Amino acid sequence: MAQQKSKLDNIREGLRHFLHEKNFFTSFLEVVEKYTRISREYIFISLFALLIIYLIVGYGAGLVVNLLGFAYPAYKSCKAIDSEEKDDDTQWLTYWVVYASFTILEHFTDYFLAWIPFYFLAKCLFLVWCMLPMANNGAGVIYRRLIKPFITKNEKAIDEFIGEATALTKEAGKLGFDAVTKAAKKVDISQIPGVQEGIQHGVQQAMFSNKDVKSD
Repeated sequence: MAQQKSKLDNIREGLRHFLHEKNFFTSFLEVVEKYTRISREYIFISLFALLIIYLIVGYGAGLVVNLLGFAYPAYKSCKAIDSEEKDDDTQWLTYWVVYASFTILEHFTDYFLAWIPFYFLAKCLFLVWCMLPMANNGAGVIYRRLIKPFITKNEKAIDEFIGEATALTKEAGKLGFDAVTKAAKKVDISQIPGVQEGIQHGVQQAMFSNKDVKSD
């Protein structure tokens, strides 16, 4: 019971910190709070409730969820790059690893998942859980329990696969470049329709230009 209360307190503290940061959204909340005299925490909860209702009955819910899962983390990642702290770098790198893994998994199951009732609402709540401003958010839990053990176990095989794929890509690029170079050497551009006329026209223009210069 005490542990659950501690987690709730951490969530409240993280939410309070998020709602008092300096950005466009919190500036909007500050204006609304000033004119309505309603705490910005309650305003945020009301907006989030409206978002939940929209995700249940609204049109384009998938786009809204994808924007939510990308726009805010991208903004926070840009701020993390410019900050001198390391914790925020780790937090958002972890989020993007989880987000990329989830996106790959969703790509193969999206057709079936889209038919599940309230799927986009569940996805929204999942992404919010992953980006919560706290140490044990969803991204951290998933990375430590699922992704990191998998990477650690298969790291050698993954590195070998990447190395082989890189070598094959370089070899394919070299072969392609050599083939294009050889083909280009065999082409007689003078036989291409219009090229010969273009060359003659250019030579004539150059001759006339030289005559004009000499006459001057």
